[in-house]
Amino acid sequence: MTETTLQLGQASALPASPEAAKLDRVPNPHPDTDYLARFTVPEFTSLCPVTGQPDFAILVIDYVPGQWLVESKSLKLYMHSFRNHGAFHEDCTVAIGKRLADLLEPRYLRIGGYWYPRGGIPIDVFWQTGELPKNLWLPDQGVAPYRAR
Repeated sequence: MTETTLQLGQASALPASPEAAKLDRVPNPHPDTDYLARFTVPEFTSLCPVTGQPDFAILVIDYVPGQWLVESKSLKLYMHSFRNHGAFHEDCTVAIGKRLADLLEPRYLRIGGYWYPRGGIPIDVFWQTGELPKNLWLPDQGVAPYRAR
């Protein structure tokens, strides 16, 4: 399957919600090679579903592609679509991981959501699917445990 209407290379409006966001995928030029791709979203923002106040996180997404790669512009727009979306930290983190896994069918995917404190408690959320291929280097996600990030 080849994607025919990518957002890349054309003007794209910010999606109104994560559900309305279109994630694009492109063929992996090295489907026979295990390698790790990482996306870091250092300024992720969503809204508390109870108070409507903003929540902030650093998201780190690591995946070992199969046949598909996520197109980075569409991923950026998808991430920005959470800015007016009300959901708990756990829901945002896991929903992003599941949506990417469904789209890409990767060999392995993990997401770490490092959320800034609300009410004095930081909530870090981790989700993964698949098995990490043997002999593949999986670096630390590089986000320090909470000490006034």
